Amino acid sequence: MNTSAETRASERTELLLRGCALLGRTDPVLADLLDEEVGRQTATLAMIASASVADPSVLAAAGSAFSNVTAEGYPGARYHPGAAGFDAIERLAVERAKAAFGARYANVQPHSCSSANISVLTALLPPGGVLLGLDLDSGGHLTHGSPASLTGRHFTAVHYGLDADGLIDYEGAAELARTHRPGVIIAGASAYPRTIDFARFRAIADSVGAYLVADISHIAGLVVTGEHLSPIDLAHVTTTSTYKQLGGPRGGLILIGREHDTLGPDGRSTLAQLMQRGVFPRSQGTPDPAAIAAKARALDMVVQPAFKETTRRIVADAQALAAALTARGHRVLTGGTDNHMVLLEILGRGVTGVVAERALEECGILANRNRIPGDVKPPLVASGLRLGTNVLAQRGMGTAEMAHCARLLHEVLAATTAVSDTEYRLDPAVRRRTRTEVAELCGRFPLPYYAPTSADAETRTGF
Repeated sequence: MNTSAETRASERTELLLRGCALLGRTDPVLADLLDEEVGRQTATLAMIASASVADPSVLAAAGSAFSNVTAEGYPGARYHPGAAGFDAIERLAVERAKAAFGARYANVQPHSCSSANISVLTALLPPGGVLLGLDLDSGGHLTHGSPASLTGRHFTAVHYGLDADGLIDYEGAAELARTHRPGVIIAGASAYPRTIDFARFRAIADSVGAYLVADISHIAGLVVTGEHLSPIDLAHVTTTSTYKQLGGPRGGLILIGREHDTLGPDGRSTLAQLMQRGVFPRSQGTPDPAAIAAKARALDMVVQPAFKETTRRIVADAQALAAALTARGHRVLTGGTDNHMVLLEILGRGVTGVVAERALEECGILANRNRIPGDVKPPLVASGLRLGTNVLAQRGMGTAEMAHCARLLHEVLAATTAVSDTEYRLDPAVRRRTRTEVAELCGRFPLPYYAPTSADAETRTGF
């Protein structure tokens, strides 16, 4: 490192340390809450499918002085002065997003994948236009046309579902497309454990002249490393979040492959141009420069060899977890998984999804309730439980540890007695024993760089 770089690194470090010291001195209540959260995360067995853990270097970028920059617009065309540094940051993030996903166009400004989806849909569909997406109870997302979302209110939403085996009903989707002639078809899910056939969806879209949008928010890391087939050159537009599996900050991306210069529905603007305007000024104002800096950092990490090893572990762990739970008598939807996600039908064991979620959390295990096909319970109660292996793999846990995790989960559920849909009794002895085992397991496999005992983390994880 040359002297100039050393000076800049020292100044950056001093600013961060000064900020931490100021916070502790002037707002100890908030500082204590922040410290407690770090402790909670290090000692909790997080099996949340929609989460990953950001490397401290990502957190440092997200908390950088770029938070002070206000700059609407895009690099070279801002509506505020003083954005030269941010221009360089955003261009870097764009190039890294394109390199990671093999895309020809990237927009790094969306505040989330939901924001990205809204920007894309408003760019491709007129008000009232027909949107075809996966039904929410079949594993779809709110922004795929749910009536609870702006997308279900602003557009005419039609939904495809699953077949008798719990797999996407492609024939049914094709029939719905022929009947309703959607302008946009969304291929993607928030609770679907199997591979999505993007090529088949593209054929359906082409058959009715629709645009295909692939939402890969949950599987973006697997797409980057080839653990899941990529939709980048199959879909007209692809969206994703940057935190669910990429180890990045809260935020989203819009990506386009070979059709970046294809004309959009107005017949004048390319898809890339429509996406630019769809984000700013149509649906967002000022971007978050510090978050974009953090995206740039995370996107550099996901192209490193260690990340590929992590995603291999994610898939192997999920398959081992599904097998271990099946062996203990749990009903795993679709009979297994191809990605990071394991879905359980939990109501048959005498508890609702929310009861299972709360009982597990008491024991230091995080998994979330989830509605499942044919669910008879409302969303806040649900009949299913969604598990994920992103964070377990980041900790370096392998397939052998999945048997341990499955046993802990099984024992907690077996010791939980439902009093109502939302109330329950949990055997205190099981709670104490499980919390002790969770703490021991997390101690053996610490979050990289979050705990003093993680000196060997760089060799075990890609985040």
